[in-house]
Order: sequence, then structure tokens, then C-alpha cells
Amino acid sequence: MPTPVIITFVLVFGIIASAYFLAVVKPETDEQSALRKRLKSAVPSARAAAVTGGLRRTETQLSSIPVVNQVLKAASVVSGPMQRLIDRSGLNVSVGAVLLMCLCAGVAGYLIVDLTSHLRLAAAVIGTVCIAIPIWFVNFKAKSRVAKFEEQFPEAIDLLSRALKAGHAFITGLSMVAEEMPAPVGTEFRLAYDRQNFGMPLPDALKALGERVPLLDARFFVTAVLTQREAGGNLSEVLDNLASVIRERFKILSYARVLSSQHKWSAVCVGLSPIIFGVMFQLLHPGYFDALFMDPLGPPMIGAGLVLEAIGFFVIWRIAQIKV
Repeated sequence: MPTPVIITFVLVFGIIASAYFLAVVKPETDEQSALRKRLKSAVPSARAAAVTGGLRRTETQLSSIPVVNQVLKAASVVSGPMQRLIDRSGLNVSVGAVLLMCLCAGVAGYLIVDLTSHLRLAAAVIGTVCIAIPIWFVNFKAKSRVAKFEEQFPEAIDLLSRALKAGHAFITGLSMVAEEMPAPVGTEFRLAYDRQNFGMPLPDALKALGERVPLLDARFFVTAVLTQREAGGNLSEVLDNLASVIRERFKILSYARVLSSQHKWSAVCVGLSPIIFGVMFQLLHPGYFDALFMDPLGPPMIGAGLVLEAIGFFVIWRIAQIKV
């Protein structure tokens, strides 16, 4: 890579990173530090951490920049699903920060390809793909966190059932699960416990838990608890049966996911191999695609090939996807 290209990339990256730190990271860090200082003098440190986490998760601020925050609140069609995805991932970022990362990734991808290969069309395609990288990362973290929740959930239900059999109230059982179970199950149960402890009705707190965790098992749990509160019955026995069913479902789904992983990797190889080989040929043999770009039919053929590659990728990925 030529030296001017490296210098240009470093300068652009430094400017974008500095702007992101000054506009997003520093204001959020200062605000959280001030909040922790106020809580530290009023409550014990462990409780302060729990309350701070609850406040952070219920925070409706979409960006630390007031103008951007207002714009994102107005565009709730985009910011709403993005905020729910961030909540599921457990990442300590705002919607505005994720969108800024998308912009930075797109600009960086475009500049790198344009300065190295001088192919504007390829640079535009790579830049467009790079825009989605931060969103893909947040989605990956959300799916990983939900999968971990699904694995820990039966043990949490068993712990709650044993607490009820020992004579504890349901609210006390929620607190025990929040304290003894690791994240993400302990974190979500802590949030549900804090919400009802601070005034939210228990049915609403449980329904919020079912909405934050997009699992059928979580909805079963919420439905079972709310039904027992209205109709009565032995809740501990219901929870024992529910934990057993969830464990069996998890075993079957785990086996099916292992079988489908081969097809997902096939989709990744089919989708990325033409782009990777094209960039490699251009870097190793500059001018390799000049004849294709100079011909009038060249750009339409490249566009059609990219569209067909994208269709093939999503078709294979969709076939391998398991519906729960």
C-alpha cells in the first residue's frame, strides 16, 4: 500500500475517532460518573451498581447530542427497533453512537478501496456493506446474549421453584435469582425486580421481561406466572414442568442448529468468495478488470452478478434458519 494512502487513512480515522470521543463518549462518561457519585453516598456500592444499571437500561436518551437525540426520537420507526436491539445485546451504547459507527465504517471502507484500487463502483459497494457492520455486530451480540439466556433459563426457573417450595414469596424468589444467577439471566431478573420494587406493577414488569427477551420460553414463563396469580394453583409445580420442557426443547434445538451450521457457512462462502477474489486479483494484477469496466456491458454484468450473489446468500441462509 502506498505511503500517502496510509497517511490519508490514519488522518481520516483519527479525525472520526476524535469527533466520536468528544461528541459521544465523553458526555456519556461524565453523566454516568456524576450519577454514580450521587448514588454512592445514598446506597451501598452493590445496590448502587444495580440501580445504576436499571436506570441505564430504562434510559430513553438516544444520543448525548441534543439535536441528534430529538431527530432520533422523531424517527422512532428507525430508532425504536435499534434501541430494542441494543437492549437485547447488553451493550453500553446509544442509538446515535451506533449510527455514527455505521457512518464511519462506510466512509472508511469506501476510502480504503478507492485509494488502493481506484474502482469507484467497487468502493461504493464495499462502503455500503461496511455501513451495516456495526449493526451486524450489535445483532450478533444480541443473539449471543439471548442464546446464553436460553441456556441459563431452566436453572433460573428451578431456583425460583425451590425458593417457592421453601416458603419464600415470589418477589423474594426473583431477588434470589437476580443475585445468584450470572448474566444475562441475573441481569434481566434484577431489572424486573427493581422495576416492581420501584413502583411498577409486577404483571407489567414480567411482561417487560418477556418483551426484552424474544424467547418463546420467556413468554411461557410470564404467562404461567400471571395465570397462576389470577386463577391460583401450585406455581412451583408449574415451574418444575416448564423447566423440564425448556430443557428438552433446548436439546433438540441445539442438535438442529449443529446440523444447519454447515449450510450457513456455505452461504457465507458463496456470498464473500467473489468479492474477496476480485479484490485480490485487482491488488495483485492492477488493470486486470480494465477491459470489463471499459466495455459498456461490463458494469451491468458486475451489478447483476452482485445482485445474484446476494440473492443466493439470503436464500441459503433462509433455508438454514431454524424457526423456534
